Amino acid sequence: MQDQLMDIAQRIQTLREIMEFSVEEMALASGVSEEEYLEYEAGHKDFSFTFLYNCAQKFGVDIIELLTGDSPRLSFYSIIRAGEGLSISRRKGFTYQHMAYRFSDKIAEPFLVTAPYSEEEQELPIHLSHHKGQEFDYILKGQLKVQMEDHVEYLKAGDAIYYDSGHGHGMIATGGEECVFLAVVMKEKSDKNEGE
Repeated sequence: MQDQLMDIAQRIQTLREIMEFSVEEMALASGVSEEEYLEYEAGHKDFSFTFLYNCAQKFGVDIIELLTGDSPRLSFYSIIRAGEGLSISRRKGFTYQHMAYRFSDKIAEPFLVTAPYSEEEQELPIHLSHHKGQEFDYILKGQLKVQMEDHVEYLKAGDAIYYDSGHGHGMIATGGEECVFLAVVMKEKSDKNEGE
């Protein structure tokens, strides 16, 4: 895990230097302070999905390139068999399996997410993230407590939520067990046309 963290950090630093972005520009684009950005770039801090997603958007690369160093190559269709998604462990035990990591030029990033249940998190404030675009989450198993800025919603298997991910959002498993859900992160409409 530490090797993967350092590899990702090195890719981010290299891309920033090649593209001649300042630390200030990258911190602003990724939604963190300059000090926190430098911690990420040095590999001293584990990456959140939001940080990686925002960096990939700023660099104009697929998030998979930051995670693996490889570019997705498929453009017609891609099949991911059960259990074969690209595993990403992030945010206090949350695990993400990227379900389209081989497909290039995606307009959405689909993940199978497992949120662990934690008794101590139940009464704490939920950490809120934000990134450009929209997101769709569909609960497959368990229950999810979702905070959308000042609003709190409880979702169970079969429920779904669609939202503007530019607003603060966060979630934890509730109900005494882990929660498994499909999360589809969609890029901002204008992202596809930038630079064309």
